[in-house]
Amino acid sequence: MEQNYQQQPMLTPPKNWLVESILVTLFCCLPFGVVGIVYATQVSSKFNAGDQAGALQASRDAAKWTKIGFFVGLAVLVLYIIAIFAFGVTAFWANKDAMNDYR
Repeated sequence: MEQNYQQQPMLTPPKNWLVESILVTLFCCLPFGVVGIVYATQVSSKFNAGDQAGALQASRDAAKWTKIGFFVGLAVLVLYIIAIFAFGVTAFWANKDAMNDYR
């Protein structure tokens, strides 16, 4: 006996991640944020066209690229702060040695 399992239609569209993608594009990482925006804009249009599976996949892709952009931007920021600190310490010690030469 074969049972016919039908997928229940979704009543609300999946999360589109548009606001998060725009914020990641502006503040973190432009390329990954733009990819997130592209997928985020597809969520509503696919859902309204009746493509629930496509809308869900676009939502997952938008979430993935938005999160990748956020964490890449965060990593770059941390590396930038470390580099500024390292160059500052290096300049301090180089300047200190130069000041000792004049005494």
